[in-house]
Amino acid sequence: MTPALWRGRRVLVTGHTGFKGSWLTLLLRSVGAEVTGLSLAPPTTPNLFDVLGLAGEIHHIVGDIRDAAKVAAVMAETAPDTVLHLAAQPLVRRSYRDPLETYATNVMGTAHVLQAVRDVASVRHVVSVTTDKCYENREWLWSYREDEALGGYDPYSSSKACAEHITAAYRSSFLRERGVHVASARAGNVIGGGDWAADRLVPDFFRAADNGQPVVCRYPAALRPWQHVLEPVSGYVALAEALFDRGDAVAEAWNFGPSEEDALPVGWVLDQLTRVYGGPGWRHDPAPQPHEAGLLKLDSSKARQRLGWRPRWRLKQSLAETAVWHRAWRGGEDMRHVTLAQIKRFMGG
Repeated sequence: MTPALWRGRRVLVTGHTGFKGSWLTLLLRSVGAEVTGLSLAPPTTPNLFDVLGLAGEIHHIVGDIRDAAKVAAVMAETAPDTVLHLAAQPLVRRSYRDPLETYATNVMGTAHVLQAVRDVASVRHVVSVTTDKCYENREWLWSYREDEALGGYDPYSSSKACAEHITAAYRSSFLRERGVHVASARAGNVIGGGDWAADRLVPDFFRAADNGQPVVCRYPAALRPWQHVLEPVSGYVALAEALFDRGDAVAEAWNFGPSEEDALPVGWVLDQLTRVYGGPGWRHDPAPQPHEAGLLKLDSSKARQRLGWRPRWRLKQSLAETAVWHRAWRGGEDMRHVTLAQIKRFMGG
């Protein structure tokens, strides 16, 4: 990260009240960016956005990206130079329960953001964040590259594939000719302190452990590309900086995944968390569950070679740092200080 590139830069972050958005917002503020956030209210209680006290130091706007007029008004009012679009319905199981909400948010919400960018002259750079699950998952052993087919079995995955298509279409049809540089970013299963979402492995583990219960595991053999939240967040920042410098030469899709060795089974992750945090561990629930991918890995060689980005923390360290964060929160420590210290350790390599 090059702090001088961000100092005083007007940045709009959608989804800034979410888990990943809160880490990104704190990182940008730590280097002096002028941040506007557009998002729904924080999705859980507790939540990282409030724990970090971010509302008081950014232009915090509560709004729904499904509301095209609201998105357009915020874009026009704040006149950002750079847009980092993270707002989404991010949960696979919730997408089964409410597919229309998922498509409205992830598909039309993305279109609303890009249309607002099209209508505001100030914006020069856009990073649209999707997911590793945007790929048509064939359950094969090798990792997906950026030119693989997009698709999705479940509503969440297919909505993110649609968001990739919308991003590419707006870039080609409208934004490139105006000198707006648009890239998309695909990352894996993120972990880290301050995630209290439902139906996510690590938050479910901490909730169960803190209550003295084993966490219920649906797919212990499923492989996922696990990474600390700072890995993709640093990738989004690196991609934005490349857009500042190289423009359309990097205005395309990018993977930000962990090392090949860190695509490990769910059961292994739970065993490791039990070692570093404690608690009664986990038990398998063999009952039928909605379909989820069993094997999914990303190839991030393009980001390594062309952006100079690479994973910094191996999975064992990421899990240990996550346990340290959660234990500090349980102990009533100053979590802004704890979080900034983790950012400093991460950025220092």
